[in-house]
Amino acid sequence: MKSLNCNGKDEELTPQNILNEQSEKWKIPLVSEAFARKLDENDALHYIRDEFHFPKLTSLPKVDKSRINSDSSCIYFCGHSLGLQSTRVRQAIDVWLNDWADLGAHGHIHGRNPFAACDYPCIPTLQKLLGAEDKEVGVMNQLTSNLHFMMISFYRPTAERFKILYEERSFPSDEYAFQSQIRFHGYTPEEAAITVKPRQNEDCIRTEDILELLKQHGQSIALILLSGVQYYTGQLFDIETITEAAQQQGCTVGWDLAHAVGNVPLKLHDWKVDFAAFCSYKYLNSGAGCIGGIFVHSNHFDKDYPRFDGWWGNRDATRFQMAKGKND
Repeated sequence: MKSLNCNGKDEELTPQNILNEQSEKWKIPLVSEAFARKLDENDALHYIRDEFHFPKLTSLPKVDKSRINSDSSCIYFCGHSLGLQSTRVRQAIDVWLNDWADLGAHGHIHGRNPFAACDYPCIPTLQKLLGAEDKEVGVMNQLTSNLHFMMISFYRPTAERFKILYEERSFPSDEYAFQSQIRFHGYTPEEAAITVKPRQNEDCIRTEDILELLKQHGQSIALILLSGVQYYTGQLFDIETITEAAQQQGCTVGWDLAHAVGNVPLKLHDWKVDFAAFCSYKYLNSGAGCIGGIFVHSNHFDKDYPRFDGWWGNRDATRFQMAKGKND
């Protein structure tokens, strides 16, 4: 895309050029605190900053408190690890605690937010964030346990197709899960794990290199499980292109969206992603240890895959009938 600069000449429309033009328009040096503050003032979303608690510098370790203002907040670049706390979270938690105190076990089905339906309010927002349709999203567990649950159903190795493809330097817990699933099925990581990595002297993995690996090994790959956003480099993978190419090779495709959900646009249903798992304490700002979730494409709803059942696997309409036998 091109635009006319202040001299009437065509130039590429890049973030750098946009900022340069704005700097000239405001007559404020680009690399200055004044310019940054001016950008904040003119940002339509600037008010959202006030809806989160930013840690005070005086509260943080390894800070020379003699050199700072006691009211100064930190500059926070750790959302990929733990999102900031919402200013409304204490009030929201108090509603649950008050219902628990006032109702006890009756809080399962009564009160302002019945405990047995605690996941329902989350679903509509998650559907939008994930690009999912009705009943494709579940709120449950944590990321690694969800990956394991998904692989019970979607990693079904055969003599010919038994490998898992994932990226080099994937989040360590992911790699532990992948390799333990491989061992669980009687293989070794040396024979069943394929890692795709950047080229020499490059940080990001090229999409064409992933596609080439699929051409070479696609017929032996049972499952591809990549990160939507790579936690170490911040690379956003081309989910749609990779998913389509892998499925053409007969591979099942899952995505770890821990660093993607709430961070980048997603259209999992339209992209025909088979499944995904995610946590909520990074860019969804839910808090350390909070519940995660899964996505399963509706294409799989009528399939009788192997799975590990539990009480909450029943439909909500029959859940409290306490029926024995197979989940409804």
